[in-house]
Amino acid sequence: MTKLELDTPHGPAIAHLHPAQSPVGVLVLGHGAGGGVSAPDLVAVTVAAHAAGVNVVLVEQPYRVAGRRSPAPAHQLDAAWIAVVEQLLDGELRGLALVAGGRSSGARVACRTAQATGAAAVLCLAFPLQPPRRASGAQAPDRLHELDAMTVPVLVVQGERDQFGMPPGGPSRTVVQVHGNHSLRSDLPAVAAAVGGWLTGVVELA
Repeated sequence: MTKLELDTPHGPAIAHLHPAQSPVGVLVLGHGAGGGVSAPDLVAVTVAAHAAGVNVVLVEQPYRVAGRRSPAPAHQLDAAWIAVVEQLLDGELRGLALVAGGRSSGARVACRTAQATGAAAVLCLAFPLQPPRRASGAQAPDRLHELDAMTVPVLVVQGERDQFGMPPGGPSRTVVQVHGNHSLRSDLPAVAAAVGGWLTGVVELA
């Protein structure tokens, strides 16, 4: 594993590179809002991607690198993510098909920036479909539009008891339900199996 510190418009980010032998593509993953790159589902997916011959890069957003727990605003997350991916594809990962993704907040960033980064596909682990109720008690609008905007293949791996809801499938969107909640900790082998099979297919098509 190699660590790279990369400049972004909102401070340095850290990319953790996990190379596969004779890679056929690269999976770049972001973390959740309050978590880091050591989340169990991200670790399980890294192993599954290696088995499929895919490099993995786990990206720490600048706010986490700076030691803050509260996430940055969406536009800052997106700008930092785009800067990191562009630098990786211009350097260490040049010429490899890109699959972007992440868990929870990181999945949303990957969706919003898929076109800008040229992602061939998007992986969403525990997509937070329905935000918590607002302080007023009103229900906030869901985030389905971020998934619906995708024009490339999307895989959503969602806990069947996820407190943020269950996204529906779609024409280019596959939704796999696994045992557990938003953490996806309960059945990591199922998470890895869903991702490994899907990755092989989308990288071959890229």
